Amino acid sequence: MSEQDMILRMENICKAFPGVQALNHVDFEAAPGEVVALVGENGAGKSTLMKILCGAYRKDTGRIFLHGREVEIENPYHAQKLGIAIIYQEFNLTPNQSAAANIFIAREPRQRGLGRFFNCVDRRRMEQEAQVHLNRVGARVPATALIRNLSVAQQQMVEVAKALAVDARIIIMDEPTSALGEDEVETLFEIISTLKKQGIAIIFITHRLEEVFRIADRVVVLRDGQRVGSMTISEATPEKVIHLMVGRELTDMFHKESAEIGEPLMRVQGLTRRGVVEDVSFTLRRGEILGFAGLVGAGRTDTARLIFGVDRKDAGEIWIEGKQVHIKSPVDAVEAGIGLVPEDRGLQGLVLKLPVQENIVLPSLDKYARGGWVDQRSLLHTAASYVDKLNIRTPHLRQKAMFLSGGNQQKVVLAKWLALNPKVLIMDEPTRGIDVGAKAEVHALMSQLARAGMGIIMISSEMPEILGMSDRILVMHEGRVAAILDRAEATQEKIMAYASGEINKNSA
Repeated sequence: MSEQDMILRMENICKAFPGVQALNHVDFEAAPGEVVALVGENGAGKSTLMKILCGAYRKDTGRIFLHGREVEIENPYHAQKLGIAIIYQEFNLTPNQSAAANIFIAREPRQRGLGRFFNCVDRRRMEQEAQVHLNRVGARVPATALIRNLSVAQQQMVEVAKALAVDARIIIMDEPTSALGEDEVETLFEIISTLKKQGIAIIFITHRLEEVFRIADRVVVLRDGQRVGSMTISEATPEKVIHLMVGRELTDMFHKESAEIGEPLMRVQGLTRRGVVEDVSFTLRRGEILGFAGLVGAGRTDTARLIFGVDRKDAGEIWIEGKQVHIKSPVDAVEAGIGLVPEDRGLQGLVLKLPVQENIVLPSLDKYARGGWVDQRSLLHTAASYVDKLNIRTPHLRQKAMFLSGGNQQKVVLAKWLALNPKVLIMDEPTRGIDVGAKAEVHALMSQLARAGMGIIMISSEMPEILGMSDRILVMHEGRVAAILDRAEATQEKIMAYASGEINKNSA
């Protein structure tokens, strides 16, 4: 496609922050009706490039062309006026307002006649127009529905409708599937196909390479602030893309190494929270990685929260090394030898404004207290040792966690639990939103911990991860255990049949 056909062209874009060259002469382009996958490791410059495009950052040097005309994007509002919209991984919606109010936020239509003198919002017209945009993306959502009452997938549709309402011709989607189940991902892909037919260019940022090869027309790869590759999807292979992203071959994405499976380490019997989880029972053995699979809402995270004492159970027993433990709070769980790497590392796993060293030692702070004083030398030694062991890339221990990449944040969360030397480690979506290089490091660490005799419960929505890393797979459906499969017998089709309830239905 010629340059004249491009809806967007970015040339020689440079951006520096103190001590960091975030972008170094980067080119990027997109055509109408094209899905361009933008990939790269955390810190490669993807977000910086897109923030320049949507007006959140000002470029240092370079040129931007829209429809062949050079533009200077002053701010996010100006970008919106130019037809550029971004849908962030964490939605920018107000939960206590309606879908219509969110779609037209700061652009509400005003009443005509006398109402215009009082600057009154024309709610009826706003809701009617919002419904048109919701229908355009196939959302079965009333414009009057409150955001807090919508599912994650429905909220995402509202975000897309909001982009269409400003007549966006370029839509940036940043990790749009990270919180979606497989059915919801299919719905999103159908929406993207519809937008393509309408001539809208989609910039699709993701760490899931299988999605790149399903939805993208072209893939652009960034590494260390530079564009290192661009190819049509027919020219690309997963191996080629990974090699460009990390600058090295990753021959084994999962680094699953054999570990000696020992005696039962934890036994859960009849775990129940009415209306959420019902009669969940399983055994975790020493040195075992037990994968938890299931659709969104199946009860996997709810089970983890009950085991860790975040939520109160109505019934059930938990045994550690043959001894029953009574867990009423996370403190009880930690004392019993259980750690939890939560699903949302930013909200639940880290204190983002605290330095790396303090995040690492937070759960074990009592170990460093002597007569009301904290032994700073021991604290720093522990933090430094885990930064070294887990290869946490940080300029110094005082760096705030909020400034680390997603993969390094995840390793800090792991470090804080490993510092307690737990017997059982629950890892909820351990590689969500991190790049392939960091994923490989996390998977390798999981294998090392299992070889050392730790029992690991791994909750994951990524089927390759479940199949690649688990010794056994527990499949949940509607709050219950649908099946427990050995690694040798597990297939994607069999797991999905149990997760969707099809096997139970067919056998009933």
